[in-house]
Amino acid sequence: MIELSDYLMLGGVLFAISVAGIFINRKNLIVLLMCIELMLLAVNTNFIAFSHFLGDMSGQIFVFFILTVAAAEAAIGLAILVVLFRNRRTIDVEDLDALKG
Repeated sequence: MIELSDYLMLGGVLFAISVAGIFINRKNLIVLLMCIELMLLAVNTNFIAFSHFLGDMSGQIFVFFILTVAAAEAAIGLAILVVLFRNRRTIDVEDLDALKG
């Protein structure tokens, strides 16, 4: 049988991979967005594990709200990324440091 600690270890490993991905790759904006989404999935895994092992459905309902917000955030982030690429011809984070007012 799978224990609660196994799910928590999986969530911890996913979160550590996403943090490492953010620190290792600071240039590509698409990879940064994917690492942020992986962080959210790691947290959702922990919510579902605690909800299942405690017998409470509120954690699983909360995950549905988080996934809805994450999907909207990903769609808006990709739309902003497309506009940036069309205007600047690059998605390199270091080249996107100038703001126009």
